[in-house]
Amino acid sequence: MREEFEKMVAAGKLERQHVNALVELTDSGFCMHRSWGFGRIRTVDTVFARFTIDFSSKPGHTMDLAFAAASLKPISKEHVLARKAADPGQLREMAVTAPKELIKLVLTSFGGQATADQIQQILVPDVIGEDWKKWWEATKRELKKDGHFKVPGKKAEPVIYEVKEVSLESRLLGDFKAAKGLKARLVVAAELLKNLGDIADKQATAREVIDLLNGEVGSYQRTQPSVALEAIFIRDELKQEAGLEATPGEIEHMAIWSEEADLGGILEALPAARHRKALESFKLAHPADWSEILMGSLNSISAKLAREIASVLIHEGKLEELKETLARRISQHTASTELLLWLARDRNDSFADILGPEVFRAMLTAMERDQFNEKRSNKLRDFILDDQQLLVELIGSADLEVIKDLTRALQYSPSFDDMDKRSLLARIVKSYPAIQSLITGDQPRQETYLVVSWESLERRKNEYHELVQKKIPANSKEIAIARSYGDLRENHEYKAAKEMQKLLMRRKAELETQLVRARGTDFANPQTNVVSIGTTVQAIDLETGEREHFSILGAWDSDPAQGVVSYLSPVAQALMNRAVGDEVEFEVHGVQHHHRIDTISACQRSMPAEVVSEASALAAEPSGIEAKPAAGTA
Repeated sequence: MREEFEKMVAAGKLERQHVNALVELTDSGFCMHRSWGFGRIRTVDTVFARFTIDFSSKPGHTMDLAFAAASLKPISKEHVLARKAADPGQLREMAVTAPKELIKLVLTSFGGQATADQIQQILVPDVIGEDWKKWWEATKRELKKDGHFKVPGKKAEPVIYEVKEVSLESRLLGDFKAAKGLKARLVVAAELLKNLGDIADKQATAREVIDLLNGEVGSYQRTQPSVALEAIFIRDELKQEAGLEATPGEIEHMAIWSEEADLGGILEALPAARHRKALESFKLAHPADWSEILMGSLNSISAKLAREIASVLIHEGKLEELKETLARRISQHTASTELLLWLARDRNDSFADILGPEVFRAMLTAMERDQFNEKRSNKLRDFILDDQQLLVELIGSADLEVIKDLTRALQYSPSFDDMDKRSLLARIVKSYPAIQSLITGDQPRQETYLVVSWESLERRKNEYHELVQKKIPANSKEIAIARSYGDLRENHEYKAAKEMQKLLMRRKAELETQLVRARGTDFANPQTNVVSIGTTVQAIDLETGEREHFSILGAWDSDPAQGVVSYLSPVAQALMNRAVGDEVEFEVHGVQHHHRIDTISACQRSMPAEVVSEASALAAEPSGIEAKPAAGTA
């Protein structure tokens, strides 16, 4: 194409300074634009002096030759992008048969280095499909064995290709010695440990690193004990992997755990992967009182570490002691927000018997206390807002008065703004509609009340208290015990206990709905000019001539065998507000009945002495909640 461009220069269509650049572009056929990225040159039009180029975002784009010479960079045909555009199938085959060569191609195309994210962006999805992660992990292992590649420990650092081969052993030892400070050396030592099996003389290499680690551990033991402990762990793992004996006089891991050692501080500074090993080391150093010290540290550590410590305690049979510690901190409102955050996140059935309304009260206290801390955290508050079920689950086993008290505490808490409070209160109201009036200040409509006898009200209240105080807590313990049996998928005791929990909570909700509407009465002095609640009706069946009586009492007083019917029943509804001589019709079990009212009198009832003695107390608050008299009742 040089001759063609020379002709264009002679004809005044092109400046000579552009010729060399245009020749390079046409010879390669591929280019790079700073905004549009990689492009493939499709045609050269010497008549109109323009290229037609396919960019990924601008296919078929035309560009003036002079402008192209100034703004485009030619790409070699051996560049990975050019080869991917020309023959992606060849690169796919290379990914399977020669993955190292493929990575070499990528790296050399970009100056000898590229990050893992850049490599992925180039190869996925045209060359590597959905199995990128698996492919890359396998390829990295091969690259680390090859002396031409330097694979970093951190994802953000580039993979480097070097023409001169450097053995894995030499590279890792060089990086280890060049690292500044023990913490930086531990990163390289961990990498060396992973690749020790691929090193020719692993004992000599491991011994050199171990000796260097031993030389530094002592100076870090008191100033940075967490770094010293991690160094000891890696050193011991290197010895085990290389089959080496301990060096006389070297510092052991238990020496880190002196009496004045800050357990929580050391653990928090360690990588999470080292927590379990560090806890095992601490147990060996403090065989007599390790569990008490661990439980004492729970209130001053992160939620993540609290979970790890709790796991160790449970594994070692210290569940009951742990529960006692948690229950005490919760009841005394001394639990930290991080400890409560762990408890809320896990909501393990092992702690079902302490995961109650008092936990939420303790959360409010902890968050309010945290407002005065310089390094306060909003993690617990955010978790409460994000987890739609947490609040409802925590108050699920509480009676209505406790729920009302918690609702007031939430309303006055400074830990949530008004919008967040409304969101939380809406969750409570959704599960406990009786709380609506407490939040809005509105009173329920009078017609929603139920008129009930003192005896039936007392029975329902007793059933409710039995449910809340005995049956639900007992069920929580059954769940915790059943969960300890193992695999929940095949744990029939656990499934049965969870099913019972659903039944108990459903019945609790039913009773709360009923009790909040109930108004107790003794049915004294009812009006008898018409049928009303508290009257006995004598009526004649007009079909058979038989005389029948109906005592119309409260919503929960039905006893058909004794002629007692609830005022809500179809029979009572047909009779209500009718006078002597009136004829009424009603249906019972699909059969139509036709009666005439003969007499109306006050119902004669006798209440047990113990019920009478409690009537005055119940009258003040008949259902354990605030209530208004129902219209039209005595």
